[in-house]
Amino acid sequence: MSMPLPTYDDVLAAAARIAPHAHATPVLRSRALDALAGCELHFKAEPLQRTGAFKFRGACNAVWALDEATAARGVVTHSSGNHGAALALAARTRGIPCHVVVPEGANAAKRANIARQGATLHTCAGTIAAREATAARVQADTGARLIHPYTDPHVIAGQGTAALELINAEGPLDVLVAPVGGGGLLSGTALAVAATAPGCRVMGAEPAGAADAAESLAAGELRVDFIPDTLCDGLRGTLGAPNFGLLRAHRVEVVTVPDAETLVAMRLLWECLKLLVEPSSAIALAAILRQRERLAGQRVGVILSGGNVDLDALPWKAAA
Repeated sequence: MSMPLPTYDDVLAAAARIAPHAHATPVLRSRALDALAGCELHFKAEPLQRTGAFKFRGACNAVWALDEATAARGVVTHSSGNHGAALALAARTRGIPCHVVVPEGANAAKRANIARQGATLHTCAGTIAAREATAARVQADTGARLIHPYTDPHVIAGQGTAALELINAEGPLDVLVAPVGGGGLLSGTALAVAATAPGCRVMGAEPAGAADAAESLAAGELRVDFIPDTLCDGLRGTLGAPNFGLLRAHRVEVVTVPDAETLVAMRLLWECLKLLVEPSSAIALAAILRQRERLAGQRVGVILSGGNVDLDALPWKAAA
């Protein structure tokens, strides 16, 4: 049975529920990036959120929304990294077990982050089908509640709190840009924007090698039969059905971006904001740079979604 779509009231409830646990992250500015983009950029710095990504918002909301009996049996999810770490920490704040199904080949830094937060890890093949099947088996074995990375209504509502904070701090905005993979962040953002800043347009940034959201919105129907080919490991998930419904209802536009442009944007953010961001986060700036003429002179909010980079994969030189 499908769950009801979340509403703006759910976003407000999430904001109150997670307030004792989540950080209200800062908004950063850069004159250099404003000049490069030709608009006024307001960066919501979710790499500074607990576990290093916005995902803690939705996971925390979902965990603390559970009744006592359900919570006692623990939670389970499948994740390439950020949601798994977020759910593990959220479960730890409530003192309940957490199981995370991680696909083979997942980002090493993100996998380590999940383990560091205290979850029990279960490895599976790299396909979405394998992730879901393994999570279902763990759920059956343990009785844990499945907290889906992006289709769970409480997760979507929790993710919307980042946009809510940004608008409250920096509004009015003309445009708000966020990455899109499974669609939890972007659909939650659409809910918050529609209620608090109806004149603000919502734009998603999606890898060209995993453009199911853009294709689905263009076709008017969900299209998820694809094999992702992108460096943005956090955006390889297929767009969820409830997320598609919310994006379509709120007329969200999605811009696709080649990985090469995302890597350029990531380096710019490292150099100008002095903030560690991952490719799945930097894609938001890359999308803005692609739309430079359209966005000229406007006030643009940007949700930088996370900063869990595998630093060991970088070509460090040994100290002399």
